Amino acid sequence: MKIVVLDGYTLNPGDLSWGELEALGELTVYDRTGPDEILSRAKDARILLTNKTPLPAAILEQLPDLKLISVLATGYNIIDITAADRLGITVSNVPGYSTASVVQLSFALLLELTHRVQQHHDSVQAGGWAASPDFSYWNQPLVELAGKTIGIIGFGDIGKKMADLAAALDMHVLVHSRTETDQAHRPNFRWASLDEVFSNADVISLHCPLTPQTTELVNAGRLQQMKKTAYLINTARGPLVNEADLARALNEGWIAGAGLDVLSKEPPASDNPLFTAKNCLITPHIAWASVAARQRLLHKTVANLQAFLSGNPINRIRP
Repeated sequence: MKIVVLDGYTLNPGDLSWGELEALGELTVYDRTGPDEILSRAKDARILLTNKTPLPAAILEQLPDLKLISVLATGYNIIDITAADRLGITVSNVPGYSTASVVQLSFALLLELTHRVQQHHDSVQAGGWAASPDFSYWNQPLVELAGKTIGIIGFGDIGKKMADLAAALDMHVLVHSRTETDQAHRPNFRWASLDEVFSNADVISLHCPLTPQTTELVNAGRLQQMKKTAYLINTARGPLVNEADLARALNEGWIAGAGLDVLSKEPPASDNPLFTAKNCLITPHIAWASVAARQRLLHKTVANLQAFLSGNPINRIRP
């Protein structure tokens, strides 16, 4: 049985082992696969693993031996699910593997925006503290999160963990989600409309899926609703945000800052307006990429394959 990994480098740049997958069949791993290479590399494969290499209907229709696509991620918008179902190809994903890491980076971005740890470290390294006439100094106002309100948009596993950590920091929690369930056990918690979240939150953190309804959810109108002292955090999907509108909001002082781990195009164009926007922190889509999270992703992918081979697929995606 032939198993092909189309873009394995980001999952495993060399610090993990492919051994569990190799035990399941004839494994071929490509670091990256361009659009013109997909067919030649996927030919004769029974199982394909892909992270960001797209598999549209036009490709799937030319792979008669393909029986399973296992996405090396939670999001699966790169796969034509309807075509796969029509062709009898099972599609699985890996939910929940990166929850802890995504929450950690979301708060790392927020804490950097509110305390500027790197900026103050750089100042000390440059001699600022040694030259100071006082025992303490700071280069900008330091913002305490206790008592502030976080607005969480999307309330899956990551959204729930965000609420837990925010509550531990004595923050008030507003949540907007497609579904509302009983959360009476949560302190300082309230369901809210989008208008309420954007108007009242001191921090807005995005954790919703990318759909036609959520594309450019954050736009000029929504940004103008926000407090001038508020921050935006996005570790979900880049296209949730209209980047030109956000750059304008930052440069014109509509909001205080943004922390982003995702952009609408990845890798981004060098002239992305957010690269020069004021008070904008950007990391290169690393929230998912801790060693522990990637190890879970690989292990759960192996479990997906084992379940499929036993005739009982798990984490199956249907149209």
